[in-house]
Amino acid sequence: MPAEEENIVWKGRSHQIVNFWPLMASLLLVILICVAAYSWSGWIAIAAIVPLAYGGWLWLGTKLMVFEFTSERMRIYEGILNQEINEVELYRVKDTRLEKPFWLRIFGLSNIVLQTSDRSLPEVNIRAVRDGAEIREKLRKQVETLRDKKRVREVDFEGSDGDDGEFEGEFM
Repeated sequence: MPAEEENIVWKGRSHQIVNFWPLMASLLLVILICVAAYSWSGWIAIAAIVPLAYGGWLWLGTKLMVFEFTSERMRIYEGILNQEINEVELYRVKDTRLEKPFWLRIFGLSNIVLQTSDRSLPEVNIRAVRDGAEIREKLRKQVETLRDKKRVREVDFEGSDGDDGEFEGEFM
């Protein structure tokens, strides 16, 4: 029996609007440093490198973070100097939530928050993506399809009566 090929369901990245306020603060600091350099000494302008580098680092970090949903798993590629790849099997996704804060709705963006049963990645926050409702629905359908295919169900075990899960009784 041939193994099924893993297909990409969705691949994308966060919008740069997530860096709006830090980038604006960096720009304001660069302007202040340039005004100070003009007023006092030109050597002060060298200090503008720091907020420019910070803003560039933020921009590049967001640009290089890629989210990928395949038919089997979710991958998150992140990192500037060293790329780190985190993976979660899709059947481990317990809950999906769509958030549409006012600031993001202005730009037609939304956040997708995934709760997983994976201990290494219990929550995945995909910030500021276009068509968030459509992406969430694709993901939800893929999770259900994969669970049916693998015959897996997600079950949470939590103590309901406040005990520590200890058995008080005799074995038979």
